[in-house]
Amino acid sequence: MTIASTSPPDRHANFGVHRVLADAADPRFGRVRWSPVKSLWLTGMTTAAIVGGALTFSWDALALFLVTCAITLCGGHSLGMHRRLIHNSYDCPRWLEYLLVYLGVLVGMAGPYGMIRTHDLRDWAQRNPRCHDYFAHRRPFLQDGWWQLHCELTLDRPPVFAFEDRIANDRAYRLMESTLIWQQLPWALLFLALGGWGWVFWGVCARVAVCVTGHWLVGYFAHNSGHRDWHVEGAGVQGYNVRFCGLITMGEAWHNNHHAFPGSARLGLYEGQADPGWWVLKALQRLGLAWNIKTPADLAPRPQLVALAAGVDRGALLVPQLAAN
Repeated sequence: MTIASTSPPDRHANFGVHRVLADAADPRFGRVRWSPVKSLWLTGMTTAAIVGGALTFSWDALALFLVTCAITLCGGHSLGMHRRLIHNSYDCPRWLEYLLVYLGVLVGMAGPYGMIRTHDLRDWAQRNPRCHDYFAHRRPFLQDGWWQLHCELTLDRPPVFAFEDRIANDRAYRLMESTLIWQQLPWALLFLALGGWGWVFWGVCARVAVCVTGHWLVGYFAHNSGHRDWHVEGAGVQGYNVRFCGLITMGEAWHNNHHAFPGSARLGLYEGQADPGWWVLKALQRLGLAWNIKTPADLAPRPQLVALAAGVDRGALLVPQLAAN
């Protein structure tokens, strides 16, 4: 059966930018194939992290690992790649956008174009009534890990993907995309000069291995189990909040909130939901470096969005609460 124009009827303001043109596309059928570059990259980094990290452990190397993980995940993946480049949920100076996206490249998952394409394709598929198990994280834990970390899905009938001009024609993003793996080299050389091989293994290899693998782990649980305040009718895949992971994921673990309000720059919407990315964004706003920051109060209503019994009371207060903050 053909799934026609499967971008959902939600208004575009909820999502930022629609790049998936899906008139004749079908998210259900395709083949999962091993991706040599993706697989060997992560395998190499993980092996180096385990062997080299164990042989060269020091407390300063561990501190470097923690600091670089925090900077690249918060400033790069969450604020640069996800909330700015993908969802356009706030505005900032162009130089700051470049810096944040560059930090996102250093996470080691993908370049700016690869990250946008992977994210938007998965979001489009999950908003359909049915989609391939690859998009839904529906297979058993180890199989899903193999698929997500070492393979790629090729759809039988893929959608057309269209980047907006400001991204498609950007020379800086083209450079970041084409030199993705090599972006680690200057930092590896700097860490080698400052702290020896221990800093390289912990500041580059362990950081990339943990961040990439951790991203999959959170994605797996965020689409399989956890707490929900919201349900998106018609969507074959729902998001779940992964409690106790809000802090270490820089707010990205509040995935039910994100499925409900994709265009919101704030992911931790309720009391007790730590969202470091939001904290940093508000600090940038106070410095005059971020503006037009969107929260659920700024998004168009979604007829498909239903507050669940557990979240009805909080859901009723959500928009005025966030507007006041």
